[in-house]
Amino acid sequence: MKDIKAGIAFLLLALVVILSINAVQDAPTDENLNTKIINEYNVYALPLPDDPKFAGEDVPIENPDIKERLDRELLVNTYWQSNGLLMIKRAHKYFPIIEPILKKNGVPNDFKYLAVIESGLTQAVSPAGATGFWQIMKQTGKEYGLEINDNVDERYHITLATEVACKYLKESKERLGSWTLAAAAYNAGNYGISKRLKAQQVDDYYDLLLGEETGRYLFRILALKEILKDPKKYGFNYRQKDLYDKVPTSNFIVKESIEDLASWAKQQGINYKILKIHNPWLREPELKNASGKKYIIELPKQGFYAVGN
Repeated sequence: MKDIKAGIAFLLLALVVILSINAVQDAPTDENLNTKIINEYNVYALPLPDDPKFAGEDVPIENPDIKERLDRELLVNTYWQSNGLLMIKRAHKYFPIIEPILKKNGVPNDFKYLAVIESGLTQAVSPAGATGFWQIMKQTGKEYGLEINDNVDERYHITLATEVACKYLKESKERLGSWTLAAAAYNAGNYGISKRLKAQQVDDYYDLLLGEETGRYLFRILALKEILKDPKKYGFNYRQKDLYDKVPTSNFIVKESIEDLASWAKQQGINYKILKIHNPWLREPELKNASGKKYIIELPKQGFYAVGN
C-alpha cells in the first residue's frame, strides 16, 4: 500500500514538473511579445482626397503646405477612434435636423461639419461662454434675436441656433467673398479675417498665415467631412443599430408661465430630466412668461422612455 501511494506521489510530482517546464517554454518573452504586437497591430498612412472641396470651393491640395495640413487633421481624427465613433453616432441623430435648415437658408451642406468641430454635436459651453451646438456668444445671440437670460437661453435650442448660424455665415460670405473665408470668420470673426487679409495682401484663406486655431480650422472641418461621409474607408466599423436615433417628438405650445416644470412634465407623462433633454433651452425649474410669449416645447411621443411613477 505504501509503495502504491509513493508511486502516485512520484507521478504527480513528475506531472507538475513537466507542466512547469512547458509553461516556462510557452511564456512570452519581451522579444516574441513585441513581435506579436507588431504583427497584429498596424497603423497606416492615409490617402488624401484627390480633389477636395469645401462648400463647392477648391482646396489647393497641390500646395505642399495645404497637403500637409490636411494630412495632419485626417491622421489626428482618424486615429482618435473613440471620438470618431461618437461623431458618427451623433451625426446620424442630429444631421437630419441641421441639414434642412442649412438648405432653407441657402447655406452649403458642408457647414454641418462646422458644428461638429465647434461642439462635437453637444450642448457645450466654452471657457469664453460660447454655448450650444454652434458655440454662439451671448452678445452675438442677442444681436440675432435669440432670447438669452437666466430663465431661457435659446442658444441651446438646436433649430433656433442653427438659424442664427446661417444668418451669420451668409453675412460673412457677402462681406468676405467666399464660403471658405466665411467659415474661418466663424472662428476668428469677420473683422479679424478682414484685417489679416488686408495686412498680408491676399484674398484667400489658404494664402493666409494664421494662428494655430484658425489655421487648423478649415482643415479640421475638411477632415471630419471626409471621415463622416465615408467612415468605413477610414476604418470605422459599426452596425446601423449602433447609431443614435432622434426620438420622435410633438410640439406643445405654451403662452403662459409654468411655475413647476417637474410637476408639469409629470402631467405630460414624462419626468423633469426627459423634459430638459428635449428642451435644454429651459434653464430653470420654472418658465417665467409674464409677456405671454409663445414657446414651443418638444415632448417625446409615448413609448420611447420608461418613466416610473
